[in-house]
Amino acid sequence: MKAYVNENCIGCGLCVGICPEVFEMTDEDVAQVIAEVSEEMESQAVEAQESCPVSAIEVSADRE
Repeated sequence: MKAYVNENCIGCGLCVGICPEVFEMTDEDVAQVIAEVSEEMESQAVEAQESCPVSAIEVSADRE
């Protein structure tokens, strides 16, 4: 699976707190993806997506 952070990110950091194996904060204080979503991290990545207050995270099996 792949994760993507779109331009709506406000840098709240919830995704990093929920799934630090996939997300990190940049120097610009917005989230970025640092790894593909492994099977072990799938539920945490989806939780990060669902928890994002501005719907900036997309987790998909087919996003390129």
